[in-house]
Amino acid sequence: MMKTALCDLLDIQYPIIQGGMAWVATAELAAAVSEAGGLGIIGAGNAPPEVVKEQIRKVREKTKKPFGVNVYYMSPYLEDIMDLIVEEQVQVITTGAGNPGKHIGRLKEANIKVFPVVASVALAKRLARAGVDGLIAEGMECGGHIGEITTMALVPQVVDAVDLPVIAAGGVADGRGLVAALSLGAVGVQVGTRFVCAEECIAHENYKKALLKAKDRDTVTTGPEGHQVRVLKNKLTREFAKLRADGASFEVFEELGAGKLRAAVVEGDIEYGSLMAGQSAAMVKNVQPARKIITDMISEAEKVASDLAGMLRGDTL
Repeated sequence: MMKTALCDLLDIQYPIIQGGMAWVATAELAAAVSEAGGLGIIGAGNAPPEVVKEQIRKVREKTKKPFGVNVYYMSPYLEDIMDLIVEEQVQVITTGAGNPGKHIGRLKEANIKVFPVVASVALAKRLARAGVDGLIAEGMECGGHIGEITTMALVPQVVDAVDLPVIAAGGVADGRGLVAALSLGAVGVQVGTRFVCAEECIAHENYKKALLKAKDRDTVTTGPEGHQVRVLKNKLTREFAKLRADGASFEVFEELGAGKLRAAVVEGDIEYGSLMAGQSAAMVKNVQPARKIITDMISEAEKVASDLAGMLRGDTL
């Protein structure tokens, strides 16, 4: 069985955590991933605390295994969400779009493990000094908000820069990606796009079908410089491209993008909705239960690792 230090740290069976995708990472998906041996994550996004509390309750109805909450640091409810996480004794949080430093002391007192998403070595070092428990090094192949460095280049640099467990994210959708991440020094992977096509994911069927049809060059980055988002190409992305060509202000980009993720995930608008997806989208071939996605990933990883070991020994493959 493939087991790493991350499994012991988070009390999970497999070194796989689910991405905390807003509107997508609901209780249904998080519970299914946790129950299957990974770490399911509720995506808090901009949701108010009463909504997140209901999601936490639903996960606990479906599984007794560990799960986490992804905290979006640009949420207008940030402090309320942090209060809720402490009150509910959530085991793990992942964070994005901000520095969790000011909350780490309180979270550690509550025995809550903190894994921020980082897109650079500089941020990784800063957060390591702040006392986080581990880091999610996310390359620009990921869906949603992206940085400027690829997963292959970023992960080993972060591993070398900090004395903390590092989880690789961005472009990982199968067992080969898991083995590659481990070879770079990571202790596990965060998977987002692949789980959109889990049976338990509440994303609209139109969204899932768009992912299944995606080819290798069907994602594009949108938004102003420094705030880019990776999505599947559609009519909305062409509108964003026009704004970029015209040198539109950040506020204009924000106005166009408002509500578009919900339009895609909940309403199934694949033309003017924001179909967030990573470059691994073309590797997603079917809709399966979360358990099958995870067990297939682990089985493939074990075979790939065994074949590589044989290759290094000089065995004939």
